[in-house]
Amino acid sequence: MLSAFCLLLSAYFMRSRIYLHPSTLAKRGIVLLFLAIALFYFYGLGHLPFIGPDEPRYAQVAREMFLRHDLITPTLGGHLWFEKPALLYWMIMAGYRLFGVSEWAARLPAAISGLLTTAAVYRIGRRVELSYADDKLQTYGFWSALASATTIGIAVFSRAASFDIILTMTTTWALAFYLLYELNNNARARRYLFGFYTFIGLSLLAKGLVGIVIPVGVVAFYHLFRKKLPERSLFISLFWGMPLALIVAATWYGPVIWHHGWPFIDQFFVQHHFARYISNKYHHWRPIYYYLIVIPLLVLPWNAFLFDAFLRARRWPWRPKDPAVIPVDDSLSRVLLFALAWFIFPFLFFSFSNSKLPGYILPVLPAVALIAGERLWRIQCNQGNSNWAIRTTALLCFFFAVGVVGYAWRTRDFPVACAFLMAAPLCVAGAFAFLWQRKPAASMLLIAGATIVVMIIALHCAGPAVAARESSKQLLQLADARGYSQTVIYGLQRSDRTPEFYAAGRIVYGPDGEPIMYEGPYQVIEESRRRQEPILVFVPLEELSWLTQMAPAQTDVIGNNGRYAIVAVNY
Repeated sequence: MLSAFCLLLSAYFMRSRIYLHPSTLAKRGIVLLFLAIALFYFYGLGHLPFIGPDEPRYAQVAREMFLRHDLITPTLGGHLWFEKPALLYWMIMAGYRLFGVSEWAARLPAAISGLLTTAAVYRIGRRVELSYADDKLQTYGFWSALASATTIGIAVFSRAASFDIILTMTTTWALAFYLLYELNNNARARRYLFGFYTFIGLSLLAKGLVGIVIPVGVVAFYHLFRKKLPERSLFISLFWGMPLALIVAATWYGPVIWHHGWPFIDQFFVQHHFARYISNKYHHWRPIYYYLIVIPLLVLPWNAFLFDAFLRARRWPWRPKDPAVIPVDDSLSRVLLFALAWFIFPFLFFSFSNSKLPGYILPVLPAVALIAGERLWRIQCNQGNSNWAIRTTALLCFFFAVGVVGYAWRTRDFPVACAFLMAAPLCVAGAFAFLWQRKPAASMLLIAGATIVVMIIALHCAGPAVAARESSKQLLQLADARGYSQTVIYGLQRSDRTPEFYAAGRIVYGPDGEPIMYEGPYQVIEESRRRQEPILVFVPLEELSWLTQMAPAQTDVIGNNGRYAIVAVNY
């Protein structure tokens, strides 16, 4: 709640013109904004256990590297793990070193990356503000940063140990440096290219080859839209910039290839890059229109403002007014055009992939913030005829308020009282935005604040119920209390890999380096007979009676989370 208060206070400073100089007020407003964002992003990172298949595995890989004091070779359960590069692991290891091995330390890099992403968006917005002689664009950076920080996709992924938010941060800074170079366009501005290439190298460390594909593709699309070749200095910079990016990336790729050779190249590049993109090998196939569904969910609550900007895109300068001289007051229009390229290229690139997950498209969200931020700025200073966007956003607040209550009432996945608590700030923000359209800035700030408050409430009252079903942490604690703290675990559920972190060292892996998955009661009983000792297994509830009634196995049902039970089996 403190972060929401800081957010509203920052807005007061951004809007006030009574006692202090406008630049002083703007600085105080942006400081309070980032304080609010930091409080929100760091708050409760360890409140929930790891969830799903990815978070626990990434945290465990980092833990194994940390315990071995090894910065080069990722392993999971002692087996080589060449799925992702090392930047996230290094950041988590630093968190473990400073704060100990915990969920909070493992998620800290994601929160920092979310903040750095918002900082890059603000830096771009601030550069646009400085392009104008008067103060008419003074708050563009504020509104863009606000949109970035409160966009659901960035806020949610910044609370999970995920490679996607790390890649989003590095590509955002790479593109921010390029845009700063493009907007300055003088001899001194070439120093920004150093940052551009450095962050391309970090992007390669963040998630592999896509770290160079996105920045280069966005820059190419931008100049294609402008129908104007890049400056000669950019082509010259390729001769030193690309080697610089490769040198940064080589801090890990060099040693790992030296130590592991072809097995690494085959697994990392061939299987987890090319095969993942062109095939359904990893069972993540989605239709080509998948991201048309995902993006509107990730950009909440700023959908209407983004759509409003797209409707006005035809007015942007798609070609420079003068091939030799770029007007200073054209900075905002060029940022919007660059952001459009930033949105379209990753969208097309990932849409044509045969492997799709929601997090893949996360790097477009800073572009969304820059585009939506322009509409937010124009509306708050009464330069935009977009009351419909505010009304639509207000209706979305009402829709989701009703939806969350209806979902909780129907499914009982979390308490209905919790749903009403989440619905309340949405209704307040929606009602204010709908009824007081003459105060657009206050309406938009209330919507942003409601987004933060709803996520905090969900973290405390809905999150634990959801996490109990999606994580094995509580079940393993029950098993440990019953005397099974050293018992091996044979047979995991494919949708839940959390035992790989919470029961590290006890998971039975197959020859391929993957955990043995639960296939049925006969498989488990045979393994117990072979070992001549009890084993633990996670069993779907619909198959539990089948296992417990099979003779001559002895079973001890320890507990269940509503999806599956943990059972001790002794032949």
